[in-house]
Amino acid sequence: MLPVSSYDGSWSGFITSLFTSTTSTCVTGLTVVNISTEYSLFGQIIILLLIQIGGLGVITVVSMIMLITQKKFSIADRKMLQDSLNLQTDVGVLRLLIRIFKDVAKVETFGAVLYSIVFVPEYGAIKGVWYSIFTSISAFCNAGIDVFGDTSLSDYSSNTLVMATTMFLIVMGGLGYVVWFDMSEKIKYGIKKRYNPWVIIKRFNEHTKLVLSVTLALIMIGAIMVFLAEYKNPNTIGEYSLYDKIINSLFESITFRTAGFSSFAQEKMTDVSCVTSYLLMFIGGSPIGTAGGVKTVTIYLSLLNIISYIRDDNQTIVFERRVTEESMRKATVIVSVAAFTIVVLTLALISTNTIGLQDGLYEVISASATVGLTRGLTGNLNTIGRIIIIVAMYLGRIGPISLAIFFAGKRHKNDKCRYLEGSFFVG
Repeated sequence: MLPVSSYDGSWSGFITSLFTSTTSTCVTGLTVVNISTEYSLFGQIIILLLIQIGGLGVITVVSMIMLITQKKFSIADRKMLQDSLNLQTDVGVLRLLIRIFKDVAKVETFGAVLYSIVFVPEYGAIKGVWYSIFTSISAFCNAGIDVFGDTSLSDYSSNTLVMATTMFLIVMGGLGYVVWFDMSEKIKYGIKKRYNPWVIIKRFNEHTKLVLSVTLALIMIGAIMVFLAEYKNPNTIGEYSLYDKIINSLFESITFRTAGFSSFAQEKMTDVSCVTSYLLMFIGGSPIGTAGGVKTVTIYLSLLNIISYIRDDNQTIVFERRVTEESMRKATVIVSVAAFTIVVLTLALISTNTIGLQDGLYEVISASATVGLTRGLTGNLNTIGRIIIIVAMYLGRIGPISLAIFFAGKRHKNDKCRYLEGSFFVG
């Protein structure tokens, strides 16, 4: 809100500042103002810091600060960090923390260097480097916030380097650190032992295999759907060359799943692409990464749970590994609660703003899945509408289930008590 953060040196409104702060920390990307013209360099730096903190995770960043300042880690601190990274043990968790920061810095620097090849000649050395750094961090953290104006990356829809770099950063951030490290270790070991590529891939752990398989499938299915639906649409990719149509279809498929960048106006898409985006935004990226949504593994296990019930399987196997009942139940609950939250928030949004269902649903899914895409609606929302989207972004980042468990208080379990079975008719 400070005047120093504003482009014209004036105080910013509370709701606008809260919205910008939330969308940055929750790495969503929805904005009610133009970041490039509303905020000064200082304000943009604050936004970028919030994006980086939100992308890495608050607990991860705080733990790293404690490590740098040589603060002692208690057992509780280690357990909290272990839970935030979804690890099985807290052994070596601090080494893993350092490795995460080092690898993130390498990837973001690499992305910034690639961007600078285009941005420095276009904007000059200082502004070009700043734009490169900002865009690289925003893309890797799957935030989708940019400093180019209201058109996102539309001006670069025919620039292969910018599009490819953005897609690379989005995917890398969305895969998750566990997948990174497993792939890195297995590839290095495979090269050392001179294994062929297929043997190396087979040595990936089951989580990595599942994440890579589902991610690749979603990217390809989404790209094909957008390509077919928008092929003749003059308002999107209809006037592009075949090569640019393929690149932009691939880009939109990737960005739908949580990034927030766009290569054309979302409100000009066909209904088929819009529904495709609903599904991809809802699914999002993969666990323990910078992406949002219910996550790829979660949606896969929830669908597998349905199939297992229909087939009356007594156990569920994925890549020759049994999935625990707890994981199956958790996945189904996450999907159900997330879908219910979206319905409630959508009803609240369209009830308090004069908007259509399609635009309102798109906005809420985008916010709750921390995607950041909009059909030109965000800046036109009234105060209540903006507060609803703030709540959606917050819930999307911490997870509605986490909030529900927090407010549920202490859970009492009485394993010795067993009630008689009742006859309930389902379906």
